[in-house]
Amino acid sequence: MRAKNYIREALYQVVEDLGLSWSEKISVERPKEDKFGDMATNAAMVLAKTAGEKPFDLAENIKQQVLASYAQIENIEVAGPGFLNFFFYPGFWQQTCFDVLQGEESYGSLNYGQDNSVLIEYVSANPTGPLHIGHGRGAAVGDSLSRILRFAGYDVKTEYYVNDVGRQVFILGKSVWVRYQQLLEMDAALDEQSYKGDYIWEIAKQVLRLYGRDLLREEESRAIEICRDIALEYILGGIKRDLQEFRTQHENWFSEQELVEKKLVNESLDFLTQKGYAYEQEGALWFKSSSLGDDKDRVLRKSDCELTYFASDVAYHKEKFQRGFDMLIDVWGADHHGYVPRIKAAVQAMGYAKESLQMILIQLVNLVRNGEYVSMSTREGDFETLSDVCAEVGVDAARFIFLSRKSDSHLDFDLDLLKRKSMDNPVYYVQYAYARICSVYKKAEERGVALDAATPEILACLNTREDMELLKSMERFPEVVEAAAKNLSPHFITYYLQDLAGMLHRYYNKHQVLNTGDLSLEQARMYMMLCVARVLGNGLTLLGVSAPETM
Repeated sequence: MRAKNYIREALYQVVEDLGLSWSEKISVERPKEDKFGDMATNAAMVLAKTAGEKPFDLAENIKQQVLASYAQIENIEVAGPGFLNFFFYPGFWQQTCFDVLQGEESYGSLNYGQDNSVLIEYVSANPTGPLHIGHGRGAAVGDSLSRILRFAGYDVKTEYYVNDVGRQVFILGKSVWVRYQQLLEMDAALDEQSYKGDYIWEIAKQVLRLYGRDLLREEESRAIEICRDIALEYILGGIKRDLQEFRTQHENWFSEQELVEKKLVNESLDFLTQKGYAYEQEGALWFKSSSLGDDKDRVLRKSDCELTYFASDVAYHKEKFQRGFDMLIDVWGADHHGYVPRIKAAVQAMGYAKESLQMILIQLVNLVRNGEYVSMSTREGDFETLSDVCAEVGVDAARFIFLSRKSDSHLDFDLDLLKRKSMDNPVYYVQYAYARICSVYKKAEERGVALDAATPEILACLNTREDMELLKSMERFPEVVEAAAKNLSPHFITYYLQDLAGMLHRYYNKHQVLNTGDLSLEQARMYMMLCVARVLGNGLTLLGVSAPETM
């Protein structure tokens, strides 16, 4: 990022000296191929018409002025119709080591977010059963995103929305009630809507321990309520334990029941009606979402006065904005794709910019075992829990693979691959790079090799192609963090770490770090290894993945 900022600063100054105005169409980018330089810009082509010059001639003029004033640039080539390709002196890239060493755990952090407040709501699985592997992907994305945004300068809070009202939790309570009766050898049967997992039996056993046969004396509706409440407490307790073990943190657990008790749903419906965004038709209350980008209007309250889930969601988002957040981020399952336009419409109706609500959709996870896909059904209780998967492959492997692809793309979770200690395993590949560096330092300590203070003269020994490759990659890390924050995409960090680890492995196989016969060279390479380890460690922390010193 230092390189891009340096070129931008140079261009700003030269454009001003030429009496021209900066244009937002000017780009400063890293070329895909090294032969096109370290940085490239289209500035001459964008400004040529205003300057009254041919793009090539203006590019030559810019080149001469930049070279005369900016000593870190070794050469500038004018290519094609007027592109400017910049080449830095090696010393510019060697400076990266000082930046990393000085920044330590904060290297890569930014003020991109300018302390704007963000609330990330993620996982929010219905408390009707244990978290499964699909929930794990949403948990990894939400938690990693919160880490990245904090690192990028945002004030971030996290929240879990507990759907503890409505039909699904009623079915949960009824399912437990039936299993409770079956434990007492009574004639009761689950229907098609019931939850059938083994955990329902466990909850029913807990009800039996607490109430014995006394629950049979209650009205059935009351008995179901009791079973529901015990089930919610049991399941939420398990969810919280699973998320804690998965290294995720929710600072607030918001109950849907709170919306009901505080009459916030009715307040939001009254608000929409007063603003002309809600209307009565055939006894139901409708939201005019079609006037705000949705494909049709949506029901808020049915003709039988039952509120829809959408009505609760409208009230919940209104309540979140009223807490004063600048931006809301919802991490939802991909099956909510059609739900996005209506929620954004509701946000607009409440007087907020639709851009202040961002949705991240999490695609399905296909579990693969022994080369075959594992079929799963939440309702039938036939699924792999997040807890069991983490026990099998480890939290590190699970989190890394969940974050290895764009969140809205399908993901194959290969259990056998993730248990393998080989370079084919992506998390092992990255962690082993970190452990390799730690091994080098351990060997140096055993041999009594100590690091002197880093100096430009020592770091000047880093002059091979592979040295430059690593230095340039580390210099780019803050830029990757910014891109991940801007695009709400943790997988940018994962891709970057795999690239950096690959460079480290190639370097390790080609160059000696110790026993080179040149003390200055050894010192320089050890410093660079230290920096690579720091950047790998910082990146892994953003993913919630550990950086082990031995493997």
